[in-house]
Amino acid sequence: MKPTTIPASAVAAPFEPLRRSVRDAGLLTPRPGYYAWKFLTNTALLAGGWTLFFVLGDSWLQLLTAVLLAFAYGQTGLLGHDVGHGQVVRDRRATEALGLIHGNLLLGFSYGWWMNHHGRHHSHPNHLDLDPDILRRAVAFTPDRARGARGVRAFVVRHQAVLFLPLLTLEAFGLRVASAVALHRRIVRRPGTEAVLLLVHLAAYGAALFLTLPAGLALVFLLVHQALFGVYLGCVFAPNHKGMPVRDGDEEPGWLARQVLTSRNVRSSAVHDFLYGGLNLQIEHHLFPTMPRPNLRRCRSLTLAYCAEVGLPHHEVSATRSWVEILNHLRTVSAARTA
Repeated sequence: MKPTTIPASAVAAPFEPLRRSVRDAGLLTPRPGYYAWKFLTNTALLAGGWTLFFVLGDSWLQLLTAVLLAFAYGQTGLLGHDVGHGQVVRDRRATEALGLIHGNLLLGFSYGWWMNHHGRHHSHPNHLDLDPDILRRAVAFTPDRARGARGVRAFVVRHQAVLFLPLLTLEAFGLRVASAVALHRRIVRRPGTEAVLLLVHLAAYGAALFLTLPAGLALVFLLVHQALFGVYLGCVFAPNHKGMPVRDGDEEPGWLARQVLTSRNVRSSAVHDFLYGGLNLQIEHHLFPTMPRPNLRRCRSLTLAYCAEVGLPHHEVSATRSWVEILNHLRTVSAARTA
């Protein structure tokens, strides 16, 4: 972030007036009917995908099922994201139970690890030393970090604009490794419960694949399913902050500027809202993490008006343009490495 390019008054603008207008509009109120429908339709999507899998049996058409289930897993992850933010229910125990079901049991990720990881990201988005979403990436987001890369990472950084999308195929595998490490180190609240649920997921998933399909086809299915699941997750989350201003150091701007200046909205329709799980409205989500997904679009108009009033840039582009900005930024950083 470079506050010198933005009026100091905008960077220091208070968040409370916007928060008050959003609260008065009822946009922080839970939406139980919406989420009951989402749980119902998402369960049907998952059940339909696995039913098709068992009906097809030993057939290379299963690769089409892998595509369908990658999408279903992505939608499940987005619903689990809403759960973790307290958008679905306010009760802590109910939230944790739903989170463990969606994360550990259905997807094979540690809910406790994700809550810690994602919470730190929301507190310090795009901070080079404090945002774990930057720290765990192989790519570099600043020339200094690019020049400091060594070994295999140096090769990745040199070609990161080309490799960024292919690397997303490893995202689901990387999340599982991070989950296993977190459980091994016992840095989650319920390591025993989480470990049992993860083992149940892995046993059921492995049994479904290797008892239904020949070993070779089962392995190909696993790779295609998990790779496309990772790509879907990456394509939803990457436009949120990648290519936006980064910062370091101990001084942090206020909540409003910290979230708005580091986030990007994707100009979109109701179809985009569904595919992105509402995260196309990233600025509003970061400002109000507990806001139910269907309220984000109404919140956008209030946020736009307030940002214009205080002189704070509200960055919103098309889905295509978001990727142009991401890849151009990665190319610029790579070029700076050798400059």
